[in-house]
Amino acid sequence: MRTALRTRIALTLAAFALFGGLAVAALAYAVPTAGPAILVAVLVAVPLVAWFAGRAIARTFMAPMERLGVSATAFASGNHAVRAEVDGPRETRIVAEAFNQMAAEVDSAIEELKAEERRKTQFVSDVSHELRTPLTAIRGAAETLLDGDVEPEDQQRFLTTIALEAERLGRLANDLLTLQRIEGATGELPIRPVDLRLATDRAAAMLEPLLEDRDVTLTVNGRCPLVLGDMDRLQQVVANLVDNASRIVGAGGHVSVELTAEGDRAVLSVLDDGPGIPEEDLPRLFDRFYRADSSRTRTSGGAGLGLAIVRAIVSAHGGRIEAANLPTGGARMTVVLPTLAEEPPVD
Repeated sequence: MRTALRTRIALTLAAFALFGGLAVAALAYAVPTAGPAILVAVLVAVPLVAWFAGRAIARTFMAPMERLGVSATAFASGNHAVRAEVDGPRETRIVAEAFNQMAAEVDSAIEELKAEERRKTQFVSDVSHELRTPLTAIRGAAETLLDGDVEPEDQQRFLTTIALEAERLGRLANDLLTLQRIEGATGELPIRPVDLRLATDRAAAMLEPLLEDRDVTLTVNGRCPLVLGDMDRLQQVVANLVDNASRIVGAGGHVSVELTAEGDRAVLSVLDDGPGIPEEDLPRLFDRFYRADSSRTRTSGGAGLGLAIVRAIVSAHGGRIEAANLPTGGARMTVVLPTLAEEPPVD
């Protein structure tokens, strides 16, 4: 097709040259000194010169388009890294730039799909791994009871194991559903002005019996500007962070929540005086099913979804969460959220 197009361009130029040659021949015929040989030479030479000149011009103009076609063919064949050279006439440059932009967008979309597929595969693997331990414990206890000839105290122990593992499976299912609802949301969170101090006080009141049982002290300090968000979800953020910190500090430990403002951002920090977080664990601390303390068994802690849920909620509110160790010992979880541009008047 490209050869045919070049040929048509060359023929067009040759036709114009032929008409020009006829005009020159007519002019030469009008001149008495011009002989027949000159007329024939003009009629033959001018179209030939125009033909070759047209071929050269067509090749020059078509070369960028041919290169663009090669790039498009390679891209369609699966080489999504290929890009077109932006050169040649203005129209060709416009097409090449549009092609490169489209190729970049398609390449980005493909990478996102691949990443999502990897996340789904990892998620299924993690869930299967988490389910295996409690199911194995339940099955083992049930089979032992079915075998009969079990002492009464052992029966109670096996029944307790079944009940605890079933309860843990229920918590895992609820956490997975919560995470899916948050990450699968399309912006339909019930948005309203939220006082983070109020959300913190509610979370502290809810956790008070648990903290007393763990012999952990909780203090709340400061205030920060109002934020736009869902009160229940933000209360869940505080509760998960405080619960996680109270697990780590142990009996006699102390956890504090500090509320401050940095420019147009509200900052909520949860600090503890525990052993801190290993540096190698910090980058993955908010990943699903990840436990920073490898010594914790699956029966002594949660499923490793609490901090993943926290990050999902914070991200849904347009904020960010960070973890760091304190120079004096312990760890700090910092939640940063955008504040209201203008706080509503107080009734």
